[in-house]
Amino acid sequence: MSASTITNPDPSPGSLAFIPLEANPELMTTLLHKLGLSEALQVHDVYSITEPELLAFVPRPALALLLVFPVSATYESARLAEDAGTPEYEGKGEGEPIVWYKQTIRNACGLMGLLHAVSNGPARGFVEPNTPLSRLIAAAIPLPPPERSALLEKTPELATAHHEAASQGATAAPGAQDDVDLHYVCFVKTEADGTLWELDGRRKGPIARGQLAPDEDVLSDKALLWGPLKFLERGGGDMRFSCVALAGALD
Repeated sequence: MSASTITNPDPSPGSLAFIPLEANPELMTTLLHKLGLSEALQVHDVYSITEPELLAFVPRPALALLLVFPVSATYESARLAEDAGTPEYEGKGEGEPIVWYKQTIRNACGLMGLLHAVSNGPARGFVEPNTPLSRLIAAAIPLPPPERSALLEKTPELATAHHEAASQGATAAPGAQDDVDLHYVCFVKTEADGTLWELDGRRKGPIARGQLAPDEDVLSDKALLWGPLKFLERGGGDMRFSCVALAGALD
């Protein structure tokens, strides 16, 4: 991998590009259900990660947490420092502890976050059989990351469902080729050993952040400390942070 790719891991300007996805729980839920996630799960707003009374609005356990954050100079410095000595992830097959997707589609980080959320942990058990999601995950697992990324680019159901959702946001969507400085990262807990994983297609691979107890989920104090609160510490006064969680449906 070249030094320029490490410094700027974003897809090149000529890459396949999607309209950025708004952090809108209703649109995200519709997108996931259309692709094949059971209606027993939905995406919920997380109004605060520091106030227990607001966290209480999210059904527990939360199966995945998606954080939207500004890609600041401070964040990029921390990413470069952490990734510097890390080899490119090459995991594949049923034996890998996590399913991770390298992002090669411009402005598709919201979709990547949702795919990480439903491809891992207990949420994968809620993917209905014989659906675009179930076929995609089954096809992706045996592939190394480059081929996995190519699979996402060549799955028309993903592009169609994403375009429909991104076009219906409450705010005017940026263009597919626009430079967007907000990014999604997903946190999930694997069932086998309770590891909290940070999953981001801009990184060199999945990052294990620590072990959670059986009764702790991605919104537990420990998970929030190891995950989103670290991002807020590096925010530098930029408050463009928001969170959504994948959890049981309220309806």
